[in-house]
Parts: sequence; structure tokens; C-alpha cells
Amino acid sequence: MLVLLPPSETKSDGGKGAPLDLGELSLPTLTATREALVDALVELSADTDASSVALGLSAHQTDEVERNAKLWVSPTRPALERYTGVLFDALDAKAFTKVQREKAYRRLAMGSALFGAVRAGDPIPAYRLSGGSKLPGFGTLQSLWRPELSAALSAEADGGLVVDLRSGTYQQLGPVPGAVTATVLTVKPDGSRSVVSHFNKHHKGLLARALVLSRAEPTDVKGLARVATKAGLTVEISSATELVVLT
Repeated sequence: MLVLLPPSETKSDGGKGAPLDLGELSLPTLTATREALVDALVELSADTDASSVALGLSAHQTDEVERNAKLWVSPTRPALERYTGVLFDALDAKAFTKVQREKAYRRLAMGSALFGAVRAGDPIPAYRLSGGSKLPGFGTLQSLWRPELSAALSAEADGGLVVDLRSGTYQQLGPVPGAVTATVLTVKPDGSRSVVSHFNKHHKGLLARALVLSRAEPTDVKGLARVATKAGLTVEISSATELVVLT
């Protein structure tokens, strides 16, 4: 089973790992594109104004440009520790035991505008690049990643179930045919349902946590639903490729 999480705009600082070595990352078929994007971000960081425009940064986010300038030399840490925010708070990887962390490394991967996707244990630096960004000299990131990312993710799954919890933007960078997605809906007092935003990330984080902690190895949406229910989530099966999480 491969569980794909979205990245986050916010990332932790520092790390104890050696500087970025693309040869150490999973999905090695993506190395050439990764290298081109890292080099492009480092070069772009020499121009703060151009970086701010391309990356959609405010005047108070120049530290993000500095991060990109140091991509080849700054320390790394596992992706599981690098990404922060609502979803990763709910995942609560800090509370994992050593055995649970190893399972997270085997089961979790994160989508990434810069790296395409990385396994949870892959050592990466802090960076700033969003799925909707457009770098000078490149087309859209979707046009860049889509031809190779889908195949790389399918190969990484090796025939197992793929649970794709990425946001729409990151799913479009590399769709995985047959993957099960999760839709989070809130039930209103009148019984109607609506899509939620903030709690969408929270509940996807809870689902990802359940999939890490479970001893089960789901092979389809029914197995996924059983794990979610056992973890205390309220879910419905919408189709063979969609699980609905109700809040």
C-alpha cells in the first residue's frame, strides 16, 4: 500500500542530514527533472523580486527565497519531519514509535512540486515551490511532471493499493490510475453535506495516521474503509475509487 499525502507550504527549518543528494531520493527516474528544477530555483533566488513573482510570495516572505538559494548546501531531514501544518499535525509523526516510524517510511509518500514525490524517509531541505508556480524558462509544472510522475508512482506502488490524499493540484502533476481518493464532507444539522476546507486536511491526516498504525494491508476501498472505521472515523464508500469521510 502506498499512501500519497499533499506537501505543505510551511516547512520546518534546519535538519541534521547531509546536504541534498538527489541520488538518495526514492523514485530515481525523476532525478533529471528534480535537478533541473533545483538548479532553476537556486538561479532564480539571485533575483528576489523575480522569485517573489514566480513563487507568489509577499514582501514579508523573503526568507523563502533564501531557502531556495541554499538548496544544494542546507541540511536535510526526512520528508516526514520537513512538512508541517494541519494535516501533519493530525498525522502526529512525533508520537510514532520506532516501529511505527519505519512503517510510515514504507507506506507514506508526499507529493512535491520540486521533487515530484518523495518517500516519507527521503532526506530533503526546506524549499518553496508550489504546484501552481511557473518558473521562468519552464512551462507549467503539470506539463513538466505529468509525462513521468504517473509512471514513477505506479512503479513505486508495485501493484499495491494507492491511497491518493493529495490535493487536486498535486494529483494533476501525476495522476495514478485506479488510486482510491478520499473526500471529506461535513454533515449539516439539516442533513445536507458540503465540502470542507480546513478540516479536510485534518481528517486526511487522521486517515493517514490510521493507515500507518494499522496492521492491516488494505487492497481495495472496502479494506480501506474497515481501517478507517476501526480508527474511529465515519466513512462511506462512494465508489470503487472513492472513500467519503464524514465530519
